[in-house]
Amino acid sequence: MPKMKTNRGARKRFKVTKNGKIKYNRANRRHILTKKSSKRKRQLRAGSFLTAGDAGLVKRLLPNG
Repeated sequence: MPKMKTNRGARKRFKVTKNGKIKYNRANRRHILTKKSSKRKRQLRAGSFLTAGDAGLVKRLLPNG
């Protein structure tokens, strides 16, 4: 049986940590930052982890991760 291919789009967006959690970057932090509050920008800066339900879907896209 051939090796499973990694979904390239998912590979660019998600990273699997050492203990198996999936980390991703939040949206809305690229441009038009002047109208966004400091609190909102600070909270967007922190990386986030996927919930258990979504993590299962992403793990199927990242078989080698």
